[in-house]
Amino acid sequence: MDFKPKAPNAIEYKFGPRSVAIGDFDKDNCPDIAVTDHATDNIIIYFGYSNGNLRSPVKYSTGSGSTPYMIAVGDLNNDSRLDIAIANFGMNNVGILFGLQDRSFTNLIALSTLSSRPISIHLVDLNNDGALDIVTANYGTDGVNVFYGYGNGSFSQPSTYPTGFDSFPSAIVSGDFNNDKHMDLAIANYVTNNVGILLGTGNGSFETQNTFLTGPNSHPYSIAVSDLNNDNILDIAVVNHGNNNIGILLGDGSGTFLRQKVYSLGDISPYFIGIGDLNKDNRMDLVVTNNGTYNIAVLLGYGNGSFADRMTYSTGYSPISVAVSDLNNDNQLDIVVANFLSNTVSVLIGYGDGSFADQMEYSTGFMPISVALEDFNNDNQLDIVVANFWDKTVSILIGYGNGSFRDQRTYIVGVGPQSVAVGDFNSDNRMDIVVSNNIENTVNVLLGHGNGSFDDRRTYRAGYELQSVVIGDFNNDTRLDMVVANSYSNTVSVLLRYDRGALANETTFSSGDGSRLQSVVVFDLNNDSFLDIVVANDGTNNIGVLLGNGNGTFRDQLKFSTGVHSHPHSIALGDFNVDDQMDIAVANRVTKNIILFLGDGNGMFESQDSNDNVYDATPLFIGAGDLNNDETSEIIVTYYGIDNVDVFAVYDTGYFPKQTTYLTGSWPQSTAIDCGAQPVENVS
Repeated sequence: MDFKPKAPNAIEYKFGPRSVAIGDFDKDNCPDIAVTDHATDNIIIYFGYSNGNLRSPVKYSTGSGSTPYMIAVGDLNNDSRLDIAIANFGMNNVGILFGLQDRSFTNLIALSTLSSRPISIHLVDLNNDGALDIVTANYGTDGVNVFYGYGNGSFSQPSTYPTGFDSFPSAIVSGDFNNDKHMDLAIANYVTNNVGILLGTGNGSFETQNTFLTGPNSHPYSIAVSDLNNDNILDIAVVNHGNNNIGILLGDGSGTFLRQKVYSLGDISPYFIGIGDLNKDNRMDLVVTNNGTYNIAVLLGYGNGSFADRMTYSTGYSPISVAVSDLNNDNQLDIVVANFLSNTVSVLIGYGDGSFADQMEYSTGFMPISVALEDFNNDNQLDIVVANFWDKTVSILIGYGNGSFRDQRTYIVGVGPQSVAVGDFNSDNRMDIVVSNNIENTVNVLLGHGNGSFDDRRTYRAGYELQSVVIGDFNNDTRLDMVVANSYSNTVSVLLRYDRGALANETTFSSGDGSRLQSVVVFDLNNDSFLDIVVANDGTNNIGVLLGNGNGTFRDQLKFSTGVHSHPHSIALGDFNVDDQMDIAVANRVTKNIILFLGDGNGMFESQDSNDNVYDATPLFIGAGDLNNDETSEIIVTYYGIDNVDVFAVYDTGYFPKQTTYLTGSWPQSTAIDCGAQPVENVS
């Protein structure tokens, strides 16, 4: 009887991240990371900072039962924005997410591969028309599909090229192997133990496959292409999963390859291979994931097609995919690894000499998104509360007073906690917590016991896509109330407290159609002793001021333009021109500038010229306070992708000169200022 071997984990639904790719999706010159999470039918995007750290993950569905296997990145519709293509093994299709501005993507578009079970995907221009084409290796039909791109995001029906009976192609890459200026394809054929070469004709079609053996029972599973011996001819490196080695096939420039030379990895089972110059010697090196272990292997190249002994670096459990790029803009290559069985992504920052720092590990599931500080157990030490978006919880970390904290304790708060605020809502002199849920569209109150523990949540309905929450006494009954910014429903919700922490049903106030408000602050802007509301309306490019009536209701919104396509993201209040009236500072994320609106004390504001204060990085959060005791508010700004805080001293005319920069050592995401009595701001 002839028993046919199976590819490793060909249909495995139990665990998560399987493939990883790198690209600058938001055009901020900081590499971002995309990961397939085939257990939850999602891809996960980590937007990167300039120091190599990553933002919290954002998930995009690939469809129920899709089982996304592999991911590729490229501009598929020639709009100068990177798009994402996914091999959806479970649904027999290629899923495409077209990149938009503002760190977002379109809904998934599916291209059918019939019943082929695509397991690998590759993007390349095969017919020299300036448009990327899509190539898939099909586990189920022993062949390769080619979708020819038209350059506008649409594609032809697939053309199919066989890779041999029972070949089980597991990976595919491209390169010009015979120096005819036409792209060719190389395929790892898992069951037939060979590398298949399809030479291109230049019009998008291919010659019949030629094969090159990788050894009995070698089961090649991953493949990469580069010039490994500095002869200006492409070579192939292949992971031989069955024989625990790496095979090197040196090209001769005619589309054929020398007999494979192997490098043993001992008893380690390799799974995926990447190539890059890791020690800046102009020689290509190899990175290999070691399935079923907690490490990857690095093999430094000698430039003649041979390699040094492996060096291993710790990762999460069962690393399955790897990508190489400069993540922190230091001109040294770094490594990103998808860890299949620990549901994490590891980032290893390179030193430029072929060695790497210890991994920074990022969860592919929980997403801490908002943080606040307060003393929850009455020991005069600050504690931390964190909203965990995907985990449906808040975490409480009790501080020891020396900068360290106890292990977290978590409380369930519902789906999509987005913003957290702290205050005493039941007048018992103990701090309580308020959480807005972006997906569940609720506000939750957790009443504190004064010892660091809390009651189960009390839930209140609000608008849709809750963005941020702020507290204040809006009806002058000496009890704290709350206001919530509802991005999708374009409203502000006010929930008044009436008894021992309980809240009345919401009252909503419009911020304008399409306003997509992002941030909210409160203060008495017109000197009537009633709190007023200011919102940043990202969608309509303005800020809105809702003057309070002192009974929990508000007047219609007054709008103040922040400029065409400015998209205001964060707001802060302070007296910037020393007239004892509150002014407004706005951080605009698209025009990358800061604008001041000077208040007249009656609730009206006059826009000041931004003085060409345009920055390379995007302002993320803005705060204000009197930092140098000159009775004038300074402006504090944090940015996407920059590991510093800028402080602007404002002249009494409302003009602010060049900033003073302070390094933070890591990417700052919010500001908190202790300057005595200050406006109530959301800084989460």
